[in-house]
Amino acid sequence: MERRAVIETRDLSKVYGAGDTRVAAVDGISIRIERGEFIAVMGPSGSGKSTLMYILGCLATPSSGKYFLDGEDASNMNRRELAFIRSRKIGFIFQSYNLLARTTALRNVTLPLLYNRSLRSEAKTSDTKARRLLELVGLGDRLHHEPHELSGGQQQRVAIARALINDPVMIIADEPTGNLDSHSGEEVMRILQDLHRKEVTIVMVTHNPRIASEATRSIHLSDGRIADIVQNGK
Repeated sequence: MERRAVIETRDLSKVYGAGDTRVAAVDGISIRIERGEFIAVMGPSGSGKSTLMYILGCLATPSSGKYFLDGEDASNMNRRELAFIRSRKIGFIFQSYNLLARTTALRNVTLPLLYNRSLRSEAKTSDTKARRLLELVGLGDRLHHEPHELSGGQQQRVAIARALINDPVMIIADEPTGNLDSHSGEEVMRILQDLHRKEVTIVMVTHNPRIASEATRSIHLSDGRIADIVQNGK
């Protein structure tokens, strides 16, 4: 029985400029990512990785083609609709962590619920949930530490907990180990692997072939198109 697709794109394209300055950052990409998959997106600078991530993360809309997220057509949504679907269905992990300074780990994790009107009804139980998530990533003893009191690896683990607070259907991780030393990077990848084993869908953008090999599939882009898809045997 085929799993339900979390992501499905059909001939997806994103064009910037016109005439002689026209650039197809994403050029006719069709992919299907099923629930529980761990996908790595790779490619050189200018290959279209970031643009594809923006579209999959509902931060941008395609110029043409279709994008279905968890069965919902997000291809032509306006900014408000995109913001709503992001808040409900996507968790983000960034290379630079994007934590608020002078704000505790616990409060950083709960911020997505507090800032979003559609999720404020869940804010009453947010501290309990945030504590559980911080314990999940090994930071149960760092609940009240601010970012400057945490190592880079610990900050990224706070960011992972924050990405999970809204029970997303998908995690988008943009170079999640890019700012970390090898040991901290391995810790972060172990957490992502644990989430993958729990059927969390993960799309990870990375330049690192070793990190990409931790995914079940690697999608290699070149000039806005899919150059290769590698099954990693995970």
